[in-house]
Amino acid sequence: MIHAAKNTVCLWYHGDAEEAAKFYAETFPDSFVGKTHRAPSDNPSCDEGEVLTVEFTVLGIPCLGLNGGPGVEHNWAFSFQVATEDQEETDRYWNAIVSNGGEASQCGWCKDRWGIHWQITPRALTEAFTGEDRAAAKRAFDAMMTMQKIDIAAIIAAVKG
Repeated sequence: MIHAAKNTVCLWYHGDAEEAAKFYAETFPDSFVGKTHRAPSDNPSCDEGEVLTVEFTVLGIPCLGLNGGPGVEHNWAFSFQVATEDQEETDRYWNAIVSNGGEASQCGWCKDRWGIHWQITPRALTEAFTGEDRAAAKRAFDAMMTMQKIDIAAIIAAVKG
């Protein structure tokens, strides 16, 4: 009997769930690929014996990659938000996603080549938004709105005014 986590994020792929899981495991800490399950019979998304699902963990979050077939697109309504400690870590994750066939967006958002959305969010940005000084929070927010990948030095400078 399989004992899965109580709650698992199921992500839809078109035949490349295993490749995506391996990329996430190589890119992020506390990430790994678990069991791969093959289709017991032909179905609309794959043939018998092909990879149907892949169990994997991303940053400690249990996930299931489902090779569900074409026609289902991911959107911005779901994203992984990754809290980073410094610019080096921010750059490393952002560049790994974007340079591997992904796409940059605004305000720390990017999309990987499988269509999964990510927010690469430095803790300095979160702290700037949640601080007591609402004028500093507004300056940090306004600075963020001009960025794709977050520039921590620019956020700190905006907070200081």
